[in-house]
Amino acid sequence: MSDSSTDTISTPANSAGKDFNLIRLLLEGRAFFALIVIIIVFSILSPNYFSLNNFLVMSSHVAIFGILAIGMLLVILNGGIDLSVGSTLGLSGVFAGFLMQGITLDVFGVVLYPSLWVVVVLTCAMGAFVGLINGVLIAYFKVPAFVATLGVLYVARGVALLMTNGLTYNNLGGKPELGNTGFDWLGFERLFGVPISVILLAVIALIFGLVLSRTAFGRWLYASGGNERAAELSGVPVKGVQVSVYMLSGICAAIAGLILSSQLTSAGPTAGTTYELTAIAAVVIGGAALTGGRGSVQGTLLGAFVIGFLSDGLVIIGISSYWQTVFTGAVIVLAVLLNSVQYTAKSKKPESSAPQPNSPPQGAKAQSADSA
Repeated sequence: MSDSSTDTISTPANSAGKDFNLIRLLLEGRAFFALIVIIIVFSILSPNYFSLNNFLVMSSHVAIFGILAIGMLLVILNGGIDLSVGSTLGLSGVFAGFLMQGITLDVFGVVLYPSLWVVVVLTCAMGAFVGLINGVLIAYFKVPAFVATLGVLYVARGVALLMTNGLTYNNLGGKPELGNTGFDWLGFERLFGVPISVILLAVIALIFGLVLSRTAFGRWLYASGGNERAAELSGVPVKGVQVSVYMLSGICAAIAGLILSSQLTSAGPTAGTTYELTAIAAVVIGGAALTGGRGSVQGTLLGAFVIGFLSDGLVIIGISSYWQTVFTGAVIVLAVLLNSVQYTAKSKKPESSAPQPNSPPQGAKAQSADSA
């Protein structure tokens, strides 16, 4: 008589596997779940939170952090860090404001007023130059990324202060008769009801998402971040990748600086202070490993939205800005802790007490031991 009760018994291995999969799902999707919780909580606390217009406005704020964070993601995937992005953002805004005010050529007695697109291109080139300095110091002179980018942070901020003498460029609208109008287009204009800054964020995220997943550069980046020595021995141009990611991070910081200055209609040398920490937080919340080689654009975007929607929600319900700093810091610490748990869980699979398919039963092992 056969015993059919064994068909309904759940083995410890199956239970452990189900628990492991559930924990893994919660850990890997934590940024998404956190964003949903934030939206639900603040929608309950404030009737003005849950509305399409408010989401669009908050998304325009998130665009600045999101673009910064995408550039930071590339650096962190490479196993580095870029502390200079906040200062690069401030310097980019000042540089754009300087160009919009007109370039005086005393030798010829003329003032040049570059068009908006010339201002955008030159500002992005300036951001790439700052990134190039970081990349060369780190890749070729072997300066630790933390030290190199910290030094450039102070240099970029100092240059911005020198350019403005500590003041702020106002009235960046330009002059219609000189053809340099439209600077506020980045910060205020909408296309099909969506802010231009949000569209820029989506385009940049799509481009870098494709680069990381579909190109050789993306594979080189993950490989060099995971194990630089092994990647170099495999033929990956490690130094070129390092320089490239810092240049791309500088360009992203320049674009974010243009958007911020456009939204504020002014360019100040202190803009972007501590933004580098917000960018790092967004990357970490999105699930990237600070040791390099792990992370995605999708996760980083979710991390940026978590920080942005949390900060704006606290403002809407009237929480002090000091408490906002406390909450942001707590979120960063929690994200780092969950990252540690996630990657530890990946390295430890649930052990099964059931015998492996190719292993002999315990009785056979004992019999063979006795015969020996």
